[in-house]
Amino acid sequence: MIHEVDDVLKKLLSGGALDGSGIDVSFEVPTRDWAARRNAPVVNVFLYDIREDTGRRQRGYTPVRDEREIVVRRRRPPRWFRLSYLVTAWTKTPQDEHRLLSAALATLLPHELLPAHDLPGALGRLGLSVPVGVTGVQSESRSLAEIWSALGGELKPSLDLAVTVPFPAYPEYDAGPPVTEGAVVRVRSVDGSPSEPDERAHRPHQIAAARAAHEQAARGRREKP
Repeated sequence: MIHEVDDVLKKLLSGGALDGSGIDVSFEVPTRDWAARRNAPVVNVFLYDIREDTGRRQRGYTPVRDEREIVVRRRRPPRWFRLSYLVTAWTKTPQDEHRLLSAALATLLPHELLPAHDLPGALGRLGLSVPVGVTGVQSESRSLAEIWSALGGELKPSLDLAVTVPFPAYPEYDAGPPVTEGAVVRVRSVDGSPSEPDERAHRPHQIAAARAAHEQAARGRREKP
């Protein structure tokens, strides 16, 4: 799922305000060595934290239906995880970096919710929309200073991008076949003698026919003068 989110973000950031600019979008770790190797402007999207959104966790099972709306399988609800990205711009001057960050922000803000039909692969097949947020709220256990210190670099202006995505929960279970016949009632004698039981099968079409005949007879009685 994570690589599919990367594909969505790269397509999103490469379009919008950056469309046609030729600016590359990189997911590499922005270390000092990486910064020294680059030779062109780039927008870096660094995944620095993966954390479950426990507020979205659900219990039980959800039905999976076929084209006839018959339940064929049952599966557990997906688990939601928040993927936190550090978005930075890398050019030769701070002014150009600020312009790139502004373009990235203008591109991301209108996309607060990614619809399922725009998502690739297994992520799209779940049929769930994915929320996207650009926020200044940091992870519970990591601050910006700690992140840049761990990367061995100096603090840079950045956008904190959070994408909350569903992950399928396994296993799935096959559902039993649908009920196509009514109940069967067997009646025996009171003394429990081993005589053959009187078996009466109450099937849906028989019940419907009996109900229709009863309603027709009732209407006939009401219409008599």
